[in-house]
Amino acid sequence: METTVKIHKYNLSEEEEKKEILRQYRGLLRALKPKLKPGDKEAVRTAFEIAVEAHKTMRRKSGEPYILHPIAVALICVEEIGLGVRSTICALLHDTVEDTDVTLEDIQHEFGNEISKIVDGLTKISTVMDANSNTTQQAENFKKILLTLTDDPRVILIKLADRLHNMRTLDSMKREKQLKISSETVYVYAPLAHRMGLYSIKTELEDLSMKYLEPEAYRSIAQKLNDTKRERTRYINDFIRPLKEKLEKSDVKFDIYGRPKSIHSIWSKIKKKGVTFEEVYDLFAIRIIVDSAPDKEKEDCWKVYSTITDEYNPSPERLRDWLSNPKSNGYEALHTTVMGPQGKWVEVQIRSKRMNEIAEKGLAAHWKYKEGTTDESRFDKWFHQIREALANQDSNTIDFLQDFKTSFLTEEIYVYTPKGDVKMLPAGATALDFAFMVHSVVGSRCIGAKVNHKLVPISYKLKSGDQVEIITSAKQKPTEDWLNFVVTAKARTKIKDALREEKKSIADDGKYTLQRKFEGIGATFSPGNIDEVVAFYKLNSHLDLFYKIAIKEIDLKELKEFHVLGERLEQPKKEKPHHVEEDKAEIDHTQKVFNKKDTELIIFGESSDRIKYSLANCCKPIPGDDVFGFVTSGEGLKIHRTNCPNAARLMANYGHRIVKTKWAKNKEISFLTGLKIVGLDDVGVIHKITNLISGEMKFNISAMTIEAKEGVFEGNIKIFVHDREELDELCDRLLTLPGIERVERYDTE
Repeated sequence: METTVKIHKYNLSEEEEKKEILRQYRGLLRALKPKLKPGDKEAVRTAFEIAVEAHKTMRRKSGEPYILHPIAVALICVEEIGLGVRSTICALLHDTVEDTDVTLEDIQHEFGNEISKIVDGLTKISTVMDANSNTTQQAENFKKILLTLTDDPRVILIKLADRLHNMRTLDSMKREKQLKISSETVYVYAPLAHRMGLYSIKTELEDLSMKYLEPEAYRSIAQKLNDTKRERTRYINDFIRPLKEKLEKSDVKFDIYGRPKSIHSIWSKIKKKGVTFEEVYDLFAIRIIVDSAPDKEKEDCWKVYSTITDEYNPSPERLRDWLSNPKSNGYEALHTTVMGPQGKWVEVQIRSKRMNEIAEKGLAAHWKYKEGTTDESRFDKWFHQIREALANQDSNTIDFLQDFKTSFLTEEIYVYTPKGDVKMLPAGATALDFAFMVHSVVGSRCIGAKVNHKLVPISYKLKSGDQVEIITSAKQKPTEDWLNFVVTAKARTKIKDALREEKKSIADDGKYTLQRKFEGIGATFSPGNIDEVVAFYKLNSHLDLFYKIAIKEIDLKELKEFHVLGERLEQPKKEKPHHVEEDKAEIDHTQKVFNKKDTELIIFGESSDRIKYSLANCCKPIPGDDVFGFVTSGEGLKIHRTNCPNAARLMANYGHRIVKTKWAKNKEISFLTGLKIVGLDDVGVIHKITNLISGEMKFNISAMTIEAKEGVFEGNIKIFVHDREELDELCDRLLTLPGIERVERYDTE
């Protein structure tokens, strides 16, 4: 699955390099051959020549000629996404406008409007995750992308091909760049690939991101998959044999094979369910693809399902029927989990050839099969929802990316209105999200709901198949805490609008109070003077100031210390503490300011002086953990683990504030960390644990709770350790104690 560029390419002579470029270009033409119409070959050739000329002096970090990258991206578009000639031309030109002298006008003149529009979209995207842009700007750019996406989805498909090739060749990048690009990929691009129906690309993007973000876990699972490959293959063959015999007797044409689950999905399961690799039962899935006429597809899939469940017992709650209700990204299939030989659960996926192509090639295949039908597809509905969300969106919201992720990039559920109409919502949506989906007025007045005829609160999380009726009251209005339990962009935007209106009317009282205070000290009530007060109280806007005065959070008694110079107001002078600013030069300056002897973390910025830092509470790093520094706007440098729950968001959104960090060898300071220990509740087991920790290994225990239930105990122990090595040694030694089943680290509060 993973492609790596062979090292010997990097030291080719000029002549050999030219041959290599032509060889790869010819490979691209071969892949395109079935799609070429008269005149197409010449257009592709022109695009290739423009790209070669534009990039001729450029090299990739690996040393190879830059032009090999656009060719590789074009090949992914054709072979792995199923796009055609126009997309190939756009892929070849995708970096020219941004990085070279070629202009959009040149492209428009040569290839026309459609292609120049897509290249323009791709150029805009490349600034989205730009390390130098601030977050608001990123949200703005991301909006631009989504508008291009709804105009022409090929923009996103080509961008995904570009990102996939960059991830496949990420080895030659610096470590901090690898972390930033991988975080962005797992945060935005993998979910986008999933939503566009590109399952294999989504899987590969997740696996490659994990390779850089969680190298140890990645290597360990890859190694174990490799070690168990032979026995897995033997098991798959044993499982398939009786099914094959039965299916061959029926009139269904089919293909059957087993495929391993991705490393990332196995790892997610290990984390989510708290199990070991050996306990993950679905390390692979069996796929059966039926070759049926369009009107017989569903019938044949159910026939195959019936054959499987005759042979093996199914788990009823694990049946997923996406034949009757395809996912919004077009995915159709039947999934069931059955009890196979040796007491192992096995997932079986059943789909037709057409469904399989849509699952592999997503949107591109979806168009191919849509030609000639007038149905509004699920993609069209999705694009319509995105357009609506963008139209209602605040232009400067920093939450935009997060809102978009939770609204449009997650799995979806299907719920019913009282009349039986199906509505699609993102997983995790509540009754309140449903109310806003019906109508913004219904949402604003919602006081509760009936789900399947039972009364539930507005925060009730809906499940697929629920029938929902909303209960409203004219007296109800949105409150701040509503934002905590809605996930759709529409609901969030409407609630924020309502709160803002409410805030404005309350703030009018505060404005009047401030006006009177200004008169009292002889200052003009001008925007400039109000700005001074806003800056003094460190607020964001006039509205915030008026509102806080109105709700008596600010009493303005400090106004007496202000100076009135003519009509101008000036805030009292005071010594300002040094804040770490957000740009790189300032970071380097602070490294010199905080030159302290007793820290044991080395920062690699421009200067390698030691600087003041604090450890993030969200992930409690200890020496030896893989870490990165994040420059906050008020608390200096915060150190996070690279697998911290917040890491992907921080790196994807604030790449310019990431500082490369690593631990130095110094054991003077101890760090608090937590261990969760699970085992059999045997006499003296607690004594053995404490004896090992305090007695033999001399660690300080800060707190300890033990709960025993039905013969199993679970202990949470907070201890002080010097570094990761000590912690790993402790975990290994605890696991050797009789009766101890599992030891894992958890983040202490």
